[in-house]
Amino acid sequence: MIVLGVETSTPQTTVALGTESGPLASMLLSIGRPQHDMVIPAVDHILRWSRTPLSSVGGVAVGIGPGLFTGLRVGVQTAKTLAQVLGVPVVGLASLDVLAFPLRHTRRWICSVVDARRKEVFFALYRPTPGGVERASGFMVGTPAKLVAEVEALGRELLLVGDGAMRYRRELETLGSSVDFASVDLSHPHAAALVELSIPRFMREEFDRSADVVPLYLRKSDAEIAWDKRARTG
Repeated sequence: MIVLGVETSTPQTTVALGTESGPLASMLLSIGRPQHDMVIPAVDHILRWSRTPLSSVGGVAVGIGPGLFTGLRVGVQTAKTLAQVLGVPVVGLASLDVLAFPLRHTRRWICSVVDARRKEVFFALYRPTPGGVERASGFMVGTPAKLVAEVEALGRELLLVGDGAMRYRRELETLGSSVDFASVDLSHPHAAALVELSIPRFMREEFDRSADVVPLYLRKSDAEIAWDKRARTG
């Protein structure tokens, strides 16, 4: 089956097509600011480039975060709309899981770290398993100091991946030789990895209800924080 993936949880927007036999096409937009308004044109491009009729898409996978509020809303809604129009199932996967998946062949534990702005990061820990990775913690949000404390408490050699790890590399390097950093090319969750990770779920028919595919928020938005502040101050 052909799966369409949409990943917009970070400033890097990606879309991809793939099957259980491998990738068909993908497109990446990353110019220092979100390109979420380009999701539909990007989908159209990869369909045309790969000569894949839209009607041939048998499922839609989407990264649900945690990540940037606007991007998540756009990506999730776009994926759900496409699935509804095509009459195909949808699967939502955590973007931190997608970020860790390409590192599944390492022997180290993995920590996915996404820049959450406001001098915070979203992160989760993973252990490698045969053919994949297994989440070994909940999804967390906090300062780089909190991340350092969590890694110290883990007491394992760790491979850090994500734009959050790159941004706060200096703070994380205080952990010494117990940590290493993945390539900057892997700093954002990619729709190609999302498709590959989702295909086994589609094959097992472990779909999500459309109503259950919602952005994974770990904290309030800037607008909600401003509203709360105004309410407290009258």
